[in-house]
Amino acid sequence: MDVPRGGGSLTTANGDTAGTGTAGAGGTGLARQLGLWGLAATGICSMLGAGINVVPVMIQRNVPGIAENVLPAFAFGALPAVLAGLAYAILASAMPRAGGSYVFASRALGPYWGFVASFSQWFGLSIVIGVVSYLIVPFLRDIAGALGMAGLAGALDTGAVRVALALAMLWAFAWVNLRGLRAYERTVVPLMVVMFALGAIVIVAGFSFDQGDFAAALLASEGVEVPAATPPPLGPAGFLAASGLLFASFVGFDAIAQAGGEARNPNRALPLAIGLAVFIVGAYYLLFTAAVYHTVPWEFVWARAQEQDLTAPGLLGYVLPPWWTVLIVAGAAIALINDLPAMILSVSRLVFAWAEDGIFPSGLARVHPTHRTPHAAILLSTALASVAIVGSEFAGDFFLGVDIMVTSMLVNFLLMCVSVLVLPWRSPEIAANFRVLRGPAARTCVCVAGIVLLGTFLVTHLRKDLTADVAAWYFHSTPLWIGVMALGSLIYIRKMRTLRASGTDVDRLFRELPPE
Repeated sequence: MDVPRGGGSLTTANGDTAGTGTAGAGGTGLARQLGLWGLAATGICSMLGAGINVVPVMIQRNVPGIAENVLPAFAFGALPAVLAGLAYAILASAMPRAGGSYVFASRALGPYWGFVASFSQWFGLSIVIGVVSYLIVPFLRDIAGALGMAGLAGALDTGAVRVALALAMLWAFAWVNLRGLRAYERTVVPLMVVMFALGAIVIVAGFSFDQGDFAAALLASEGVEVPAATPPPLGPAGFLAASGLLFASFVGFDAIAQAGGEARNPNRALPLAIGLAVFIVGAYYLLFTAAVYHTVPWEFVWARAQEQDLTAPGLLGYVLPPWWTVLIVAGAAIALINDLPAMILSVSRLVFAWAEDGIFPSGLARVHPTHRTPHAAILLSTALASVAIVGSEFAGDFFLGVDIMVTSMLVNFLLMCVSVLVLPWRSPEIAANFRVLRGPAARTCVCVAGIVLLGTFLVTHLRKDLTADVAAWYFHSTPLWIGVMALGSLIYIRKMRTLRASGTDVDRLFRELPPE
């Protein structure tokens, strides 16, 4: 039976219900409680973390030859993120719903492309949630080492302890999400403030010392000099590959769009929060990276990165007193920890949106009657992130998870740019609500530039992955991503057949916005 959107539910042939979750007629059950700074904190906390504290130094191992070009590659990697951020802001201004990127692409390009964009995103970000959880433990190890607790530091470097602690932290923040938006905001906003305060210490310290100070401190502490390094030539392809990885550090502002169904004054707040998140985090990234390399020679980073995982605060520990080192490493740990609640919120709303439209099992659209959270979707996403924690330990290199996420998000951002261009033709009544870049010429320029740049990054990234010398095929991120997308497509095809068999007007369903 076909029931119009907003007037009830869409019941499939097997009894699944699409369109309204558990809220009753015309609603989702989610609560519009997130204000501007709660939304901005969601994006900022999703972006800051491993991207700034680990990737700009460990990229010396992953992209041999990047050497002193990390900062230019970082700045270039920001360009596609800015363009994708504009595309998200445009679409969010017209379609403020839970599971934003899925809704955007499904209403602009059709249901399958919406599913491709969002399933790719959900899988990639769920993997990264696990990777982030796994990366927190080395920061705790560095804190223990700075405090002279060598035994504890050694224990934290063992696989079993690292996996167990990562799982405990992950599920603790899943519980925060399950408790509702008030508990969520009371967690992420204060942690964001502390994160910036402690991160500022890194910036001040980095510009207060120079590479001569670092060389003297290294000689005094370890009796060695900064090694001479001759990495292979970089070349344009290597620079693009590095920029593509550093681009991953800007992923996270999309979390704001996924919370579109829970934002107050969403048409204004969502685009503004996206702009604030991209600007604040971009400025912070560049200052932070410049400060670290102002003190730490890239030659040292390149040499040590071949042997062990490094953190930027841990490197600055050579020139700082132990208690300062403890503070900055704690700040880095908080930055990573703060990723978890925001990213869990983001990916769970994608699952919720699929179930609302009937292309995933309806049980995943259930909303807790008291906390107003999609608890089943939260649990499913956290379970996938748990698998990623174990996978990171098995792979022995967290960059596998980062590579999967970069592929996923490049595909997603490409489809968002295309969605902005197509939506006025497919659904002009929805596109009439654009409140960002209302002029079609400006929108076209931004999105075409985004498609070209993001497409270049995607081709470069895939080529680098497929030509990498790895121990087994499953250490290539591309076939893993394709396999997961094929599995997701099978689920999608089955559910769409069920919807059509039930008599649902699928074309109409995916031309109208979901209920609020």
